[in-house]
Amino acid sequence: MQSLAQIGFDGVETAGYGNLSAADAARAVAAAGLRCSGMHVGWQVLQSDLPRVMTEARLFGTSDIICPHYPSELLTSAAAFRHLGGELDSLGARLLAHGFTFHYHNHDFELTQIEGRLGLDWLLDASRPAHVRSEVDVYWVHRGGKNPAEFIREQGRRIELLHLKDEAELGSGPVDFPAVFTAAAGIGAVRWHVAEIERFNHAPLESVRRSFDQLRQWTRS
Repeated sequence: MQSLAQIGFDGVETAGYGNLSAADAARAVAAAGLRCSGMHVGWQVLQSDLPRVMTEARLFGTSDIICPHYPSELLTSAAAFRHLGGELDSLGARLLAHGFTFHYHNHDFELTQIEGRLGLDWLLDASRPAHVRSEVDVYWVHRGGKNPAEFIREQGRRIELLHLKDEAELGSGPVDFPAVFTAAAGIGAVRWHVAEIERFNHAPLESVRRSFDQLRQWTRS
């Protein structure tokens, strides 16, 4: 956390806590002077222990909780996407009642055509925007065959958290990030731009630093 703060980041998005407890991880984030932009929480935990999820979110001082993934093998029809949208809507309503905002993070399989529409469209149409926001991952949108900037404009103000991802370090692959930033600014709802680097051409922290430097070049141009 200290290294990320020194690079220049304002916050972090959690996806588990490594070998720490939630309380110790929250203390590490706070001690580095960082904020928590949101928490990725697995589907089973969201379904089975929502009170614990909310308690841990309060430790981190975040009001944003994200469902990061749902098994693609269970989403093979419009009815399955609609059913998941309804379940997400129920979870989001419960979270909203306690002051939290719920988001769904896409991969590429939700961007496939299912019975004449994108799977993600079936899912989001089965849930209310107040209950389920869309955390768009621009790389997975590209992999799904859509233009990320156009997709952001289509989703509009439902996007408050935006995942910036590429083949490896940001700027190393096919995503047109300047167009992404223009589209995100145009909808006027994005609160956090979240850099996600999963593949590394360098040591992980060096990859993160290079990605941050590239972000600064884009946003200053």
